[in-house]
Amino acid sequence: MVTLEVKGLRTSFFTSSGVLPALVDVDLSVDAGETLAVVGESGSGKSLTALSIMRLIADPPGRIVGGQVLLEGIDLLALPEKEMRAVRGNRMSMIFQEPMTCLNPVITIGDQIAEALLMHRPISRRAARARALEMLDRVRIPDPHRRLDDYPHQLSGGMRQRVMIAMAIALEPRVLIADEPTTALDVSIQSQILELLRTLQKEERMAMIFITHDLGVVAEIADRVMVMYSGRTVEQAPVETIFDDPRHPYTQGLLGSIPDPLRRRQRLSEIPGTVPLLDGRPSGCSFGPRCSLASDLCRVQVPPLITIRGVHVVACVHSNHRADLL
Repeated sequence: MVTLEVKGLRTSFFTSSGVLPALVDVDLSVDAGETLAVVGESGSGKSLTALSIMRLIADPPGRIVGGQVLLEGIDLLALPEKEMRAVRGNRMSMIFQEPMTCLNPVITIGDQIAEALLMHRPISRRAARARALEMLDRVRIPDPHRRLDDYPHQLSGGMRQRVMIAMAIALEPRVLIADEPTTALDVSIQSQILELLRTLQKEERMAMIFITHDLGVVAEIADRVMVMYSGRTVEQAPVETIFDDPRHPYTQGLLGSIPDPLRRRQRLSEIPGTVPLLDGRPSGCSFGPRCSLASDLCRVQVPPLITIRGVHVVACVHSNHRADLL
């Protein structure tokens, strides 16, 4: 059974200028023990997708206006807010990009982990503190007995991120959403965090959605990849297929911009322009103004997702074109 399935998710912002669609018919699924990487430039809709799944969109101005978010068959969008609060941090958790904005600076990390446990479990404060200590040890915080009573500012960036992971998995969630969890970290610490997430996921059989703009990270951690652009899914496939046979020009452009450490003289490609603002999306394909393959059809028709060989979907009328990325 699929652990998390999102069908036709639509989120809009209601502004003085009118209604601005931000996510348009986003579909995804992730099984137990599987990692789905969601990639794209800033403004593509990656984090908004995560916040919509968690029902954390600020209303106003944002609002989920359609679709389903099915957690083990239960539609989270249909739950009353009180029941949804029981899901967040319990059956479904999220790790954010910058832990210092999420951790309370005046409460010790031990108490913060314990508080999450006390909120969702009928246990004593002593038992919650013991579990917090266990979790700090599990995420490899050095000297966890001493660190239990430290405040966030006393920890390094990598250790704060480990604390966030400890909080997220303390209640053994079915789904873990990691939103750019390694972006602000040094490369060596980034590698440690990725290895930690892989180990914990394997032990807990969690379904994980890993949001990133770093395709190097995708190659390390993902089973499947969903590429987003301007609030839509433009390509989705197993990770090997995305790297070996990308079909959307946007995916090809992202891959073409990755430096190869084995090649001394390498010309990297670039994608001209930027992701359009919500109130400046072109008609037809949103990627059209930046695409070298764009035709008259692309400028008037939003390309539907088509399936290639069963497990590979792409939204492009030129999906048979294979750019030379070598």
